[in-house]
Amino acid sequence: MDTRPVIVAFGDSLTAGFGAEPGNSYPDFLQKDLDRDGLRWRVVNAGVSGDTTTDGVNRLGEVLAYQPSIVIVEFGGNDGLRGLPIETTRANIEQMVSTLQKADVKVVLAGMTLPPNYGPDYIKSFERIYAGLKAKYKLTAIPFLLEGVATNPSLMQRDKLHPTAKGNELVAETVLKYLKPLLNRTARVSKRAKGFIYVAGQTFSLCTNLQH
Repeated sequence: MDTRPVIVAFGDSLTAGFGAEPGNSYPDFLQKDLDRDGLRWRVVNAGVSGDTTTDGVNRLGEVLAYQPSIVIVEFGGNDGLRGLPIETTRANIEQMVSTLQKADVKVVLAGMTLPPNYGPDYIKSFERIYAGLKAKYKLTAIPFLLEGVATNPSLMQRDKLHPTAKGNELVAETVLKYLKPLLNRTARVSKRAKGFIYVAGQTFSLCTNLQH
C-alpha cells in the first residue's frame, strides 16, 4: 500500500498532457522531480482534456476521493478560449477552491492568460480571476502556469496552446518552485474532522472512492 501523502494535479488538457507521449505530462515530470529531491509525495494526474471550469466542479468528488493533502487547480483556459462569461469562470473556480479548503486540502492555484486576439479588456478581466481568488483565499498561486514556455515556439506544439514534452518538463519545474514551500509546511492529513462533504448538490464520503 502506498502511504505517501497525495498531491492531485487537477485540470484540463494542460494537466492531462494533451499531445505529448504517455509519461510526459507535467504531473509525470513533477513526480520525477519530487523523487529526485527525496520528497515522498505521490502525484495523481486528474487532468481531462477539454474540461471547462464547470466540468471541474462536477469532478470535485472524484478528486476528494483520493484524500489529497494538496491539489493544484488548473482551470479556466477552455472557458476563456470559448469566450464564456468571466463571472461563470470565476464562480466555478471559487467553488473548487472553497470546497477543497473546507475539506482541509491545501490549494495551489495555477494562473492562466489568453492569446492577444481575445482583446485587452477580456484578457485583463480573465487574469483578475486568479489574482482575486489568490488574495481572497490566501492561496499559494502560480502567476502563469506556462511561464517561460508559452512564448518559446520550440517548447510548444503546433497548435501553440499545449507544451511539448520538454515544455511540460519546464512547467513541472515552475510548479515545484511554488509547491516546495507548501510541502515543507504541510503535514499529511490522516483523518478528516468530518467524514462527509457537500459538493455541487451531492454528498460525498471522504472515506470511500465515490465518483459522479
